[in-house]
Amino acid sequence: IVTELELAHDIHQLMGSYLGGVHLELTGEDVTECTGGARGLTDADLARAYKSTVDPRLNYEQAMEIAMRIAGLGKGRNQG
Repeated sequence: IVTELELAHDIHQLMGSYLGGVHLELTGEDVTECTGGARGLTDADLARAYKSTVDPRLNYEQAMEIAMRIAGLGKGRNQG
């Protein structure tokens, strides 16, 4: 997800436009439905707390990490 956000941001900058928004599925629960993040969740962790019956969600920690990355995209990436 982070790589896709960074690439989308870079492409928009090259084209003279901006990334106006993103949609993420997330929850405040301690779920293990998406791999990665600061805890380094792997495929083996998914069964521990996979609760969604539809789209996988980022847990609170992963959502905050993504939010901070999004906030930082305009600060320093490909500037000037």
